[in-house]
Amino acid sequence: MRTEKEKMLAGEPYYAADPELVTRWHKAKRLMKEYYNTDTEDIEKLDSILSELLGSKGENVWITAPFMVDYGENIHLGNNIEINLNCVFLDCNTITIGDNSGIGPNVQIYAVGHPVNPSERLSEIHQGFSFWVNTTGPVTIGKNVWIGGGSVILPGVTIGDNTTIGAGSVVTKSIPSNCLAAGNPCRVIRNL
Repeated sequence: MRTEKEKMLAGEPYYAADPELVTRWHKAKRLMKEYYNTDTEDIEKLDSILSELLGSKGENVWITAPFMVDYGENIHLGNNIEINLNCVFLDCNTITIGDNSGIGPNVQIYAVGHPVNPSERLSEIHQGFSFWVNTTGPVTIGKNVWIGGGSVILPGVTIGDNTTIGAGSVVTKSIPSNCLAAGNPCRVIRNL
């Protein structure tokens, strides 16, 4: 029988109140708080916290706090990554960002969603809280990508290498490599 975490990462409906998932969720919240409260000049400690929070990361990764995640362990970052402040990465599926990419402030990456029909979305009460049914899709951002501030990226989206996403975009579908894309919904403006 598959665990709820295995279902989550496979993009199947899953039960978010599963003890394994809740335990990791709380650990991620503790690590985010510790990261936020660490002096920005204490590079060694910041790097150590990120190594414990994230699934993997390359060299020269900088994340400006505050930085919010669901689990953290499903986030994989390449080399030379900069993530500006107030970013939200809901990593209920994998979020992968390639080398030499930058994420502007207030960017939200959602690897999770919910059924549109309310009768399909509601689930049982757990410890006084009603968890919704979740579905997921991985988000993949290529190499040499810049995501402009305030953008939102939805589950299942891939953004190709060498692409720039304009500020404030809502990326609902995959965007190819080597282009400038912007808008709501985000669409290719021109090839680069």
